[in-house]
Amino acid sequence: MAENASSPYDYDGDYEDDSSLEAGARLRGTMHVVSMVIYSIAFVLGVTGNGLVIFITGFRMKRTVNAIWFLNLAVADFIFTFFLPLGVAYVALGFHWPFGRALCKINTAVAFFNMFASVFLLTTISADRCVTVAWPVWAQNHRSPRLASLVAVAIWLAALALSCPYVVFRDTGSSPFQENVTHCYNNYALSDGFQGEEIAGLRESRHQAMVLTRFMVGFLVPFTVILTCYIVIAAKMRRNQLARSGRPYKIMMAVVTAFFLCWFPYHVFSFLEVSVTAVMPQLQSLLAVGIPLASGLAYLNSCLNPLLYVFVGQDFREKLRSSVLSAFESAFSEVSGQVWMHRPHLHCESRMD
Repeated sequence: MAENASSPYDYDGDYEDDSSLEAGARLRGTMHVVSMVIYSIAFVLGVTGNGLVIFITGFRMKRTVNAIWFLNLAVADFIFTFFLPLGVAYVALGFHWPFGRALCKINTAVAFFNMFASVFLLTTISADRCVTVAWPVWAQNHRSPRLASLVAVAIWLAALALSCPYVVFRDTGSSPFQENVTHCYNNYALSDGFQGEEIAGLRESRHQAMVLTRFMVGFLVPFTVILTCYIVIAAKMRRNQLARSGRPYKIMMAVVTAFFLCWFPYHVFSFLEVSVTAVMPQLQSLLAVGIPLASGLAYLNSCLNPLLYVFVGQDFREKLRSSVLSAFESAFSEVSGQVWMHRPHLHCESRMD
C-alpha cells in the first residue's frame, strides 16, 4: 500500500560511511522480516475470522440489517487478506515481482478497494447504531434489510471508483540497480522516462493528490463521522439511563481507538513519503521503519473487525461453548431503539451489536 515509486519499503538512504550503510541495510532487512511476519499473521487470522463470519451471516442466519453490514465488512476484509501472500512473496523475493503487470495492478487495487469499502462500512455501522439509538421510531419504520442492501451496493461502487486510479497508475518495470529484478510500483507520470522537470512535477502532483484524497475520504471524514456517532450514542444512553455498566462505553472507545490506531499512522507516513527529497535524507531511515509498521497496522485492521464487532457481543464466549450459530445470532441481534427506551434494564451490550 505504500507509495514509493520503486517498492514499498526499498529506501536507499544517504549514509556518511560504510558502517552507516551497513546499519541501514540491516535495518531494512529487519523491517522486511517484520513486515512478512505481520502479513502472514494478518492472512491467517483475517481469512479464518472473516471466513467464519461470511459462512455464518451468509448461509446460516436470517438476513437482518446487522447481518448485512457484517457480511459485507467480512467480504471486503476476506478479499484483501486473501491476496496478502502475494505481498509476502514480493518482500521475500527482495521486491522482485514475478507475477506480471495485471496482477500487480489488481493486487494494489484490491488493497485500496478493501480500505475504502471497510472504512465506509465501519462508518455506516456507526451511523446505523446512532440512528437506532437517537431516532428509534424512525429506525423502526424505515430500517430494513432492503435499504441496508442498497446502501451496501452504493458503498461497493464508491470504493470501486476510488480504487480505479490505482489500476491506472500501478505498473511494473525493471530495476535500474539490480539485474533481472522487476518492481511493482506507482507510475504516476504514465511514462517510461524518469528524467525532466515536467515529468517529475507531474509525478509529484499526482502522488500528492492521491495521498490527500485517500486521507480525506478514507480517514478524516469517516473518523469524524464515527467519533460523532459514538458521542451521540453515549450521550443518549447516559441521558436515558440505558447502560447499567461501563462496558458499552468501553466497546465504543475500543472501536474508535482501533480505527484511529490502525489507519492514522499509515496516512501520516504517506504524507512523510511525499515529503522525502534529496535534501531530507534523514526521513528515509524513518520511513524504512515506519512504513512497514504503519502498513502492517492497517492490514491488521482486517483481523480486528471480527473481534471488535462480533466477538465482543453479549455473552459471546458463553454462547460459543454451546453453539457457534447462537453466538453469532446474539452478536447480530436486532433490538430496536424504541425497545431500549422502554426497557432500560436490558444490558446495553446487546444493543451495540
